[in-house]
Amino acid sequence: MLGILKQKVGAGSSSAMILGQSMQRIRPTTSALRAFSSSAKEMTVRDALNSALDEEMSADPKVFLMGEEVGEYQGAYKISKGLLDKYGPDRVLDTPITEAGFTGIGVGAAYYGLKPVVEFMTFNFSMQAIDHIINSAAKSNYMSAGQINVPIVFRGPNGAAAGVGAQHSQCYAAWYAAIPGLKVLTPYSSEDARGLLKAAIRDPDPVVFLENELLYGESFPVSAEVLDSSFCLPIGKAKIEKEGKDVTITAFSKMVGYALQAAEILAKEGISAEVINLRSIRPLDRNTINASVRKTNRLVTVEEGFPQHGVGAEICTSVVEDSFGYLDAPVERIAGADVPMPYAANLERLAVPQVEDIVRAAKRACYRSASLAASA
Repeated sequence: MLGILKQKVGAGSSSAMILGQSMQRIRPTTSALRAFSSSAKEMTVRDALNSALDEEMSADPKVFLMGEEVGEYQGAYKISKGLLDKYGPDRVLDTPITEAGFTGIGVGAAYYGLKPVVEFMTFNFSMQAIDHIINSAAKSNYMSAGQINVPIVFRGPNGAAAGVGAQHSQCYAAWYAAIPGLKVLTPYSSEDARGLLKAAIRDPDPVVFLENELLYGESFPVSAEVLDSSFCLPIGKAKIEKEGKDVTITAFSKMVGYALQAAEILAKEGISAEVINLRSIRPLDRNTINASVRKTNRLVTVEEGFPQHGVGAEICTSVVEDSFGYLDAPVERIAGADVPMPYAANLERLAVPQVEDIVRAAKRACYRSASLAASA
């Protein structure tokens, strides 16, 4: 069945243009680095994903990779570099530019016990395949009364990059996290990327794995434990990147780095911020979030996606339901602007959260600045 996928997509497609945008860097702050191992070894997020794929394909012959340009071109973002040479065209499959087609074939392969890793060049293109992801992959286990497992991973870059316009910049975390039967993971660091991708591939259920293009080239310290082939992170467990006592800041993906930068600025003004890297959007680690809010009594949520029905809205609801009596200030919600992503660089910056937005929100929560109403 998989032999029909051996048609190759030429290296001259539009992905080469998109790849150029990934050269922009977001450097982790000093406190972010301290949150990881003290080991001197560093690894890029790109290499962390590549090594996780390599090790899982080596350990389990049922695992295979498919998508546009994942083989001969070695991936639009070079995540699959070297895998075609090592595992051959039967396990690293270049597909035509038809997301609905190859995603459906991937789901069918998972029905028969294989473990596909389906790469989307951007999750914006997953809209072409959303029927297979939701109606076929997510719902089959329930509709079969547990008789059918669908061990498949849908992965690729999600959210804003730089200068690629509205149709290549949307964050789909809230979309997929709304669906029972899916697990939705959002790595930030190299440790996250390795541990969560391994967990996703090993999981018996469909996993949506949302990466960030601008983080691929970022380097993070990694310990010997993280580099061990058996390393795996639990799905559904957040990580406290920085402990604090005055305000809780939740974030995922690229926004974790922004939250850590904001925490450093706040510390200089005497505000101790606790930064939570969500890692998993579905299941959401409500226990860690609520425990932090009960300690700090304040909450700021940060995400790149649209504000309405967003991840931050779900977190706010959870805290209001479980920890309302502990809140000493209104919850602050930072999100992208409620408009399609502008193409112009100056407008693009205004459309996505910035470090200064997080700082202002945290100060408002701590009653250290003028309220929104007063400043309007």
